[in-house]
Amino acid sequence: MVEVHLWSGLRKLVDGAESVTVQADTVGGVLRALARDYPPLAPTIEIGVSLAVNGKIYANDMTVPVPEGAEVHLMQQLKGG
Repeated sequence: MVEVHLWSGLRKLVDGAESVTVQADTVGGVLRALARDYPPLAPTIEIGVSLAVNGKIYANDMTVPVPEGAEVHLMQQLKGG
């Protein structure tokens, strides 16, 4: 299981929880599991988000492993410019 910390604007979609848990082992798996297990999060995930795993931010590489016990944060998608 992976515990995923949510930014404050998403917490209202999961009854105020600061974090949720999902069964997944990659960045893409975490995002798919979040959308499946917590349907109110799905529209935000579909628009685009980033996932920080142990301090490194991933926005496009869905194959990166997410080890059990990793510190994982769902973040608004970071865009350069």
